[in-house]
Amino acid sequence: MSALNQRGLSGPLREFAESGRPFFGICLGLQLLLDWTDEEPGAPCLGIVPGSVRRLPDRENGTALKIPHMGWNSVALTDDHPALHGIDPGSYFYFVHSFYAEPTRPEGVLGTTEYGLHFCSVYAKDNVVATQFHPEKSGPVGLRIYHNFVAMAARGARAS
Repeated sequence: MSALNQRGLSGPLREFAESGRPFFGICLGLQLLLDWTDEEPGAPCLGIVPGSVRRLPDRENGTALKIPHMGWNSVALTDDHPALHGIDPGSYFYFVHSFYAEPTRPEGVLGTTEYGLHFCSVYAKDNVVATQFHPEKSGPVGLRIYHNFVAMAARGARAS
């Protein structure tokens, strides 16, 4: 956020996302949509999605977890959506992150992943679609999401 603010990009990003034009956020692009982040304690984010960004836990049931969470993990899709057309529930995607988005309300959370806890890994509401994983590193299933989003944008469809 500091870099975006220094470059004067926070306002234009917020305006674009609020304009109704198709907006796709990837990894940090999902996290920055929320209200504030623990990465810089209490630092404001874009405030487009109510919620906060939290650090992943480094332990689960007494067992150490590697941080950052890096590698393939499954996404439990919880709702149907045009950007997810043709994606099987439980498909695997490639993740690289130490923080996760925690939206305040469940509306818009379309997929979750488990790594020390369940976290939002796919979010879509109105014109905004965002993933915690990297579709571009996720092979054909990730490229399918890009294809779906571009087709959705071309039709002028809203995300929900």
